[in-house]
Amino acid sequence: MSSLSLHYKSKDKNGTETTVKKTYLVPVSELYVEPGYNVREIDQEHVAEFRDAFVAGEYIPPLAVQVTEQGIKIIDGHHRYYGALMAIESGTEIPRIECKDFVGSDADRIAFMITSSQGKALSPLERAAAYQRLINQGWEPAEVAKKVKRSLADVDHHLQLLACGDGLIEMVRTGEVSATTAVALSREHGTQASAVATEQMSKAKAAGKKKLTRNAALPQFSAVKARKFIQAVADAGLELDGEAGLLMEEYKAFLSETGQEVGS
Repeated sequence: MSSLSLHYKSKDKNGTETTVKKTYLVPVSELYVEPGYNVREIDQEHVAEFRDAFVAGEYIPPLAVQVTEQGIKIIDGHHRYYGALMAIESGTEIPRIECKDFVGSDADRIAFMITSSQGKALSPLERAAAYQRLINQGWEPAEVAKKVKRSLADVDHHLQLLACGDGLIEMVRTGEVSATTAVALSREHGTQASAVATEQMSKAKAAGKKKLTRNAALPQFSAVKARKFIQAVADAGLELDGEAGLLMEEYKAFLSETGQEVGS
């Protein structure tokens, strides 16, 4: 019976184009995690899933690592590593973990963590923070989008999420507000977005709801949008009729009811 190893060794004779992508069995004690390096927050349930996989002897994809002066740093596979430690604590013998070299720059490593299909899906805040790390490396948003195979709009949206203010970001973190709603609130209300979200969330909780929906956070008639719309029409010297004219009147009535004037 042959094997891929023997098949590869005989490549000069058989003409195969098979190549080798080496992995290594690294002692657990030589691996380490750099605090704050992982773009994902550690999910203990996900760690427990890997613990169970190690205990059951199931296949675990190799960790991506980088050899440093401190030892062997984990680039991708933090949940797998912590799962192995939990399995060891439970009595399972795991002297070594399969690892592979990661070759590339710091930015390449960050992008790899973002796009890795082996890792747990990134939350919007985790993705936003990872994009910001690439921006801090000197990358333009368009370059980030190309590197992580996402649209420029996706990158811009997540970067705007980080500018929503601490209060609103915490509401996203706890699940009270979605990332898209938070960005929409920030665009609508600017520095007042957190205060508006907190007030709207209080109303939602009073109504027995646990999450602030987009419809509740951003009513159909927005004072800011109404004022911008009316001012833009006035500046352009347009006279609207039909449905557009009716919308104009509805916006004017809405502003009147809320005690606001265009240009104030």
